[in-house]
Parts: sequence; C-alpha cells; structure tokens
Amino acid sequence: MNKFEKANLLVSLTESLRANGSWSGETHLQKAMYVLECVLGVPAGFEFILYKHGPFSFDLRDEIGSLRAEGFFEWEVKSHGYGPSLKPGPMSDVLRRQFAGSVDAFKPKIEFVAAQLGKRNVADLERLTTAIFVTLNESTARESRATRINGLKRHVSLPEAENAVGEADQLIGEAQKAFSVSTA
Repeated sequence: MNKFEKANLLVSLTESLRANGSWSGETHLQKAMYVLECVLGVPAGFEFILYKHGPFSFDLRDEIGSLRAEGFFEWEVKSHGYGPSLKPGPMSDVLRRQFAGSVDAFKPKIEFVAAQLGKRNVADLERLTTAIFVTLNESTARESRATRINGLKRHVSLPEAENAVGEADQLIGEAQKAFSVSTA
C-alpha cells in the first residue's frame, strides 16, 4: 500500500468511526487501525507494540502528523477538557477522488471495525484492544489471558480483564465468520 492509499484508508476509517459515534481522537484511530490490520488483515504496514494504553504504532502516530501537515486531516476541538478529534481536512476530497478505488476492497472491514469500536470510550478501547493483543500474541487459556492483562495493566481489574477477554474473543470470532480471516 503506497502513502496515498494508506492516507485514503485512514481518512475513510476516520469518517466511518465518526459516523458510528466515535470521538475520533488519535487513540480511537490507533485502536481501530490495530483491529483493522491485526485482526482483519488489512495490509497497511503499521507495526504495533503493547504500550501505555494498549496497542500503539509510532509509525501511525507519525503518519497522522504528516497527514495533518499535508491537509488530509485536521484537528477539531469538540469540548474543552477532552483531547481533540480528527476529521478529514481540506485536501481529503482530492485524495478520495484520485485514489477512489484504493479502499473499496476494505470498506466492509472498515465498517465492521467502526461499528465495533465507534461508541467505545478510551478506557474501554484500551481494555478490549489489549485483550486482543494478548489473545493474538500469547497462546494461553482465557483465564490466563485475563490474569496477564491485569498484570500488564494494574489499573484494569481482573473482572474487567475477564470481560475484555470475552469481548475480544467475540470480536475475533465475528471477524473470522464475516470475513474468513485467520488470526493464527
């Protein structure tokens, strides 16, 4: 995927998140892109690590900054006391026209991710995507995954971690059923 196809994917994902009730801050885009790439196999080429608040890509953070500088994204302050939201910038229309077909194959997956994550708050996104990360990267039983999450994220209680593991299993299962993807 070239730079402009990637940019079009990120703009499309942001628009879908916004349409599904998302705050659409950087955290939302980070977590949605993680699920899109690591669960649904969309080949954007971002590398994710488990970081302070769940899966995070420094490459994606840099890409968002570049896309803002180029006018494909802009910040929107919706409410004081909360971080800004991302929205398509003035150059996003040009991007969509010139690379119109670049995201067509991924549209159903983008919509799936936006529907699954759009209305979740940042804490919920952290728990869910950390559970997905542990599920995809560690071959342990369900109870062990919850204990692992609680160990990694001391602010996530064991019951919250158990719930997140259940939600992660459900999301991964729905993705596998809907899109015949393999997460193994």
